[in-house]
Amino acid sequence: MSRLTDLIAKAKAKDSALGAELDREFKILSSRLPFGLNFERHSPEAVELPLRPIRKGDKVRVLSERGTTQKGDQRLWQVKSIHKAKKTADLELLDATEVEMQTVALGDLVVVAQFRDIIYPGLVSTGKVQRGGDKPCHTVINGENYHALKALTYTHRGKVDVIYIDPPYNTGAKDWKYNNDYVEGDDQYRHSKWLAMMERRLLVAKELLNPADSVLIVTIDEKEYLRLGLLLEQVFPEARTQMVSVSINPAAVARAGYFGRSDEYYFFVMLGRSGVKPIRLSDEWITTKGRTHKGDIRWDLLRKSGSSPTRDGHPETFYPFFVYEDGKSFHSVGEPIGVGANRHDTVAPDGTIAVWPIRKNGTEGRWRLKPSTVREVLSSGGLRLGELKGETTPVYYLAEGERSKIENGTYEVLGRRDDGSVITSTLETTDRVTVPGSQWRIGSHDATQYGTRLLLNFLPYRRFPFPKSLYAVEDALRFFVSDKSEAVILDFFSGSGTTAHAVMRLNKQDGGQRQCISVTNNEVAADEQKKLREAGWRPGDAEWEKWGICDYITKPRVAAAITGKTPDGEPIKGDYKFTDEFPMAEGFEENAEFFTLTYETPVSVNYNLAFNRIAPLLWLRAGAQGSRIDKLPDNGWAVANTYGLLSNVDAATPFIKALAKADGVRIAYIVTDDDRRFQAIAKRLPDGVEPVRLYESYLTNFSFTNGE
Repeated sequence: MSRLTDLIAKAKAKDSALGAELDREFKILSSRLPFGLNFERHSPEAVELPLRPIRKGDKVRVLSERGTTQKGDQRLWQVKSIHKAKKTADLELLDATEVEMQTVALGDLVVVAQFRDIIYPGLVSTGKVQRGGDKPCHTVINGENYHALKALTYTHRGKVDVIYIDPPYNTGAKDWKYNNDYVEGDDQYRHSKWLAMMERRLLVAKELLNPADSVLIVTIDEKEYLRLGLLLEQVFPEARTQMVSVSINPAAVARAGYFGRSDEYYFFVMLGRSGVKPIRLSDEWITTKGRTHKGDIRWDLLRKSGSSPTRDGHPETFYPFFVYEDGKSFHSVGEPIGVGANRHDTVAPDGTIAVWPIRKNGTEGRWRLKPSTVREVLSSGGLRLGELKGETTPVYYLAEGERSKIENGTYEVLGRRDDGSVITSTLETTDRVTVPGSQWRIGSHDATQYGTRLLLNFLPYRRFPFPKSLYAVEDALRFFVSDKSEAVILDFFSGSGTTAHAVMRLNKQDGGQRQCISVTNNEVAADEQKKLREAGWRPGDAEWEKWGICDYITKPRVAAAITGKTPDGEPIKGDYKFTDEFPMAEGFEENAEFFTLTYETPVSVNYNLAFNRIAPLLWLRAGAQGSRIDKLPDNGWAVANTYGLLSNVDAATPFIKALAKADGVRIAYIVTDDDRRFQAIAKRLPDGVEPVRLYESYLTNFSFTNGE
């Protein structure tokens, strides 16, 4: 290692840029795990930005001629100067051993962003649907998802409750791109490219999740589930991770030489106190027999079983119950007899027998609860005697979760037995509140029936490969947001928009105000690309972009779900099923707005020249609810539903007075380069209003926190 370090130092002395690159790669190699998941990270990943105007200093590629399906020049060039009158740019080849220059028409260039570059994102609204009154807005962002995630670190860092993603499965069938090229089955780096792509995005996504209580849900099939599981453990070592098998096709797909495939896998990565919530489930979910599953409250054996079930090491839980000789009721609870004491020396009160936690093999076990706790449970009716068997008479109890079901009204107390235990009502099968197992065989999760065919109801004649069942996504989310009516859900591989659709259904079922952020690029399918190129179209042309995933599928599907009408204005045919059934044509009382990601310069941001494109980010950070301040106010300040903007610090007094009168304002954005004035104004803000300095907070977020 020391020899390599010396050589890198010499390289830095001769060529600082080359030395820095070598040093970076050396650190990556030296930090590799001795075991676990090791893979090539294929840095830098890059993406073409066909809608981005060409600027001096940009990295660009030269496009192929119109009408050809051949790749253009894949080398990277830097724009040295632009001739606006001639609409041309002078280019210099990057990373070349010798200087190479050329002049190319601006229309034949496309901007390239490498993922280690610092970006300054903005958003441009491309439409909205409003039927939800003052409810928060669902958002759909058209852009490279890695850069969109970076943008969300400014608006939603640590605020996201659930991330649900359905990434490309890496089947080798041209289902995803890396560095603008489809990754095919014969690519020997196919798996490491997929892992590199996923790791970069998961690391940023981790910054968005609430570390105290949130969950990441990732779906995958057999091609990458093993590698994905290891990757998730490495990116989220502090989380609790579980994999569930979900049947998506009741008629297994036959494959020569293989078992028929009928399922896929859901990884649940739970952070902080996040956990699966017991919810009401139908008979189809119940795969085991038991008292709870039959609708009765669950009585568990009080004697400890499983790990550490013996008296040794837990003397405080080895004590007697004194039970009347007829075995019908409790007399009292004794005290622990201490280490080394013989239980047979214990004298029971007259007319009673001592009952001990004796295991089936005759050895001394222990109770689950200490005497002080068990007396409280006994007085509340939470202890029950089994068949009289002398000192081994079984004692049953209601665990804390079952007792809470009585307190919250799930079960009604109808009376008490002779032993003082409560008699409770029995739930109907539709009211069972429980947590299912890790194998889901649910008819509503059929991806053909409730994914592909359901999507055609909303977008007739528009095809999208392998959409998820709407109800499968809805069910997966429900286990984590049933008690979070204002949850923020993010899907940065949103594809056909199923996640946003599922969130709307959850809101309708309980009156919630959850909001979904959907991110997708506007990629055109491989077959369609070939036809468009032959016709002379390129990415960035309107005729090309209208066939992209976001414009052709995601946005129209979200709009159709809300309005209840197809893109042609026809009422949607069919009814929703399962949890709640109603005509799809009714739509939802929800709001949604569609955006395209933009790329700004720090100079234009700092001088208020890009405010209209930064404005949506300020609105998103404040909750994406109500009105938005889209232009700089003439009088130096403005107050919207959830935030205020002070663009002229000399107008601080009327601004603060307006904030004091407003209800629901969460953030005050203050535009100033003077930290002392910012601090002075911040101290005068009403309680509960967060001060945010512009544009310092924005520029710092992307210059330092997100710098690679």
